[in-house]
Amino acid sequence: MSEPRDNPRQPSAPLPDFCSLPVLFALLVVGALTVTLMWLAPGNDGDLRDYSIAVLFTSWLSILLTVALCKLRPWMQRLPWLLPYAAVWLLLVITVGVSAAVLGWIDRNLGAGLSPASGFRFVRDCVFATGLLGAGLLRYFYVVAQWQARVAAATQAQVAALQARIRPHFLFNSMNAVAALIHVDPDAAERTVENLAELFRAALGSDPASLGTLADEWALVDRYLEIEALRLGDRLRVERDIDVPADLPLPRLLLQPLVENAIRHGVQPLREGGTIRLGGRRVPGGVEIVVDNPLADAPATPGNGHGLRNVRERVRFHFGERATVSAQARDGRFIVNVFLPEAAHARTHRR
Repeated sequence: MSEPRDNPRQPSAPLPDFCSLPVLFALLVVGALTVTLMWLAPGNDGDLRDYSIAVLFTSWLSILLTVALCKLRPWMQRLPWLLPYAAVWLLLVITVGVSAAVLGWIDRNLGAGLSPASGFRFVRDCVFATGLLGAGLLRYFYVVAQWQARVAAATQAQVAALQARIRPHFLFNSMNAVAALIHVDPDAAERTVENLAELFRAALGSDPASLGTLADEWALVDRYLEIEALRLGDRLRVERDIDVPADLPLPRLLLQPLVENAIRHGVQPLREGGTIRLGGRRVPGGVEIVVDNPLADAPATPGNGHGLRNVRERVRFHFGERATVSAQARDGRFIVNVFLPEAAHARTHRR
């Protein structure tokens, strides 16, 4: 007796967001262009009244179709394979056909002369034109949806790869510090283990695409600084000047790599240590976060730029092209500025 084979359901093709203004605008433009081309075609008498009525009819149909597609999209999206697009095409053709038939019937009873004398021909032409235009428009939406899905998948994979690189380089030093503190200061050793656990829980268990808050990031930074303070002692000094809402949405583990770089390449190589300045303020158009550290002449270990590149790519992924991460050396210090545009805050906070 043969084992039953799995018959996985074909994944459905993603439909565009029919509730969005760009889709309504596209339908309005396509309808108006179609009427305009037909009005300008050779053999047409060029009656401006007929042109205005046709534009009004197609605009009303565009709004009606947008509302219907917006309401029915969740149901159609559950269909397998390319059937969602077939369902949309049928809805377009049926809606336009019924609307044309109803308009022709009302016009003939009122005698307004808004539609052609032959009701069948009017409905046939409307359905035929809708079928052709709908197929072309849906093909465009399908190609755009596939392209967006590929871009999103590639970006998610890139962000996941960048997120996988976030592994605190101070693990072995911290474990050595814990081992030394066990007999000298058990409470400090216990706090260090708890801090390490929280940092690794954030680094290994967080979703790369998810967002936390600025308060969460500062809490992780504080845990990291407490661990490094065991190793560096008074050589590590921290100044804060933060005037940014604590609920500001931020990707998880965005600031810790910047602080880690500041300590590793700025404070650690200096015999006398140094001061790290953490700042946050509102600026025109958004919010700016600053990590500022002393600039050592010869870093203890050369950097490969992964930390800064990681932050830059993740900021661009979550907040768009207007968000920037810049780094510069100035007056003996290395300054990293993270700018997050105001509009992006609202968008990411609604996710």
